[in-house]
Amino acid sequence: MSAERVVVDHRVMGGVPCIRGTRIPVATVVGLLAEGQGEADILLDYPQLALEDVRAALEFAAAAVSERQLPLRSTA
Repeated sequence: MSAERVVVDHRVMGGVPCIRGTRIPVATVVGLLAEGQGEADILLDYPQLALEDVRAALEFAAAAVSERQLPLRSTA
């Protein structure tokens, strides 16, 4: 689903992944979710988004993180 709704275009926001047809970065949507905003709140603040866009942003972010090796810190 995210491939249809998230685009990376060097001419839009310098190539930052954005929701298709907008200049709203995926990172903005994911950041709002991380801050505790619900999907309904985000849709009210960004009426050009659909619920599927919010979910696609989260799916895109999850896929991006799963493709990288992240260092783990040992707890002492």
